[in-house]
Formats: sequence, C-alpha cells, structure tokens
Amino acid sequence: MIKNLRFYRIASDWPDTEEVLSSQLENAEFRPCGSLSERSMGFEAPVENAGDLLCRRLAGADLLQLRVQSRVLPAAAVKEALVDRVAAFVQRTAREPSRKEKRELKEEVYGELLPKALLKSDRVAAFYLRSERVLAVASAAPGNAERVLDTLRAAFGSLQAVPLAFKQPAHGLLTRVFLGDGPTEFALGRECRMKDLSEPRSTVNWLDVDLASNTVRAHVKSGLSIDRLGLQFDGVLRCTLDQDVVVRKLLLSGIEELDELDDEDPLMKFDAEFTLLCGLVTRLLSALNKHLGGYAN
Repeated sequence: MIKNLRFYRIASDWPDTEEVLSSQLENAEFRPCGSLSERSMGFEAPVENAGDLLCRRLAGADLLQLRVQSRVLPAAAVKEALVDRVAAFVQRTAREPSRKEKRELKEEVYGELLPKALLKSDRVAAFYLRSERVLAVASAAPGNAERVLDTLRAAFGSLQAVPLAFKQPAHGLLTRVFLGDGPTEFALGRECRMKDLSEPRSTVNWLDVDLASNTVRAHVKSGLSIDRLGLQFDGVLRCTLDQDVVVRKLLLSGIEELDELDDEDPLMKFDAEFTLLCGLVTRLLSALNKHLGGYAN
C-alpha cells in the first residue's frame, strides 16, 4: 500500500467522469520501450483485474498509475566493450583514435548494446481528491512527482499544478505538537529531525525515542528547528510530516483486519484499503487546512 505522499494543488479543470478521464489518459498511455529507446513512460491501468480503464474512481478520488520502463545498461559494460572496439581501431589504422573518433566508437558500442539490455519498470501511483482539488503522488521524491505531472500535462494538453502550501507554515504546527501544545487530532510519534538554521546541512535525527522527554525537547528550546516529525492523526493514521507537507512512512492502524479478504476477493481488499486511505488523507488535509489558516493557493 501507499507509504509516501507529495501533494499538489490543481487549478485546472479535472475530467468529470471515470470514462472521460481514462480517455484523456490514453493520450499518454504506456507503450513498451523500443529497442533503441532508453526509457518509456505512460499511464497504465492502476489495478489488476479491474478492467482496462486507465483510472479507478473510488470514494471521491481518482486513482492513476504511471509506469516508467527503462533499459539497464551498466556503464562498466559499455566501458569494457569500448576497450575492445578501440583496440580493433588501433589494429586497423595503426594509430590511436582522436577524441572525436573515440566518442563515435562509444556511441557505436552503446547503440549495439542498448537493444540487448534488460528492461525494468518502476511504477508511481497518484490519486486526485476531488473535494480538495489536490493530487497526491505516492512518492517522496520530487523527480517522480514531476514525471507524473509532466505526463498528465501531455495527456490533458495542459495542467496547472503547484506544490500544496498553506497560509501559515507547517513548521509552527509541528513545533506545537512536539512541545505538547498542538491540536487534539495530532499526537506525538517517536521520530523527529531537527535542523540548525545557521547551518542548514547540520541535522539531528531521533528515531524510536520518547520525544516528550526533557532531554529531547531541550534541543528545540535551545534553538534547533523541527524539520520533520512523527505524528499520529485521529488515532488511526501514523506518519512523518515535514515542513513542506510531504508525508512519509504512512501506516494505517487496524488495516490488518482486511487481510481476510485476500483469498476471497483481492480487488475488494484493495478497494477497501484505498477507500480508507483516501478518507483519512482527506481528513488530514482538512485538519491542516483548519490549523494552518487555509490553502495558500
């Protein structure tokens, strides 16, 4: 299940129906990597055994999945083959190749090896919360999120999306929760990262410790800034949240009760987990919206 989330506020119109959305995503549907292509990406059906649509609408959310397929060609393999190619050039011409000729030989080697390289696929899920006009990309890496947004722009023709931000910085809320003075919906977890604002690269990480202890809190009172904090939300959702509103290590309590659906109906289990996740993420965003003064965009 989804573990990380990076949020974007969507200002463009979003397709009204599942069928229309799927039809538009077909403009950027996944196609396998060609023999001379290094990478191919596009949208595919987000759930197995749920039909051919390129999206799935559940609980007021549209689920998408980007597939990125690339050829694995290690640099060491190219380098080794190039040694043999250069040796053959020297034997044939009785001289060393120039820089330009060596570059051309390397391109020849690369072009010959690329079709033989193994293929690997990475997948990035995303879901659009219609009530919030927010796209949640299931990755903490900004590069993966940009790939999803760029491919959506290719599918839709255009897409206005900006990183989710609130009128008040999340840092203030994280600090209040850390010091035991936060809203009742948020409880302190057992993980934290602090930064020295005078030395941004200097960080202190606390993992699986009692963050309410005076020893830990003394670091913030002495000037360190909360950059990332483990939280429990509504007693059901656990995660870490950073000051850029990126969710990591997301875990839903009680989800083990759905395991009995595995053998009976895997699709039903997936739908139940996704519905629960969307409901909790929507409630989390609503709480952040309330305590941080509303959306800034």
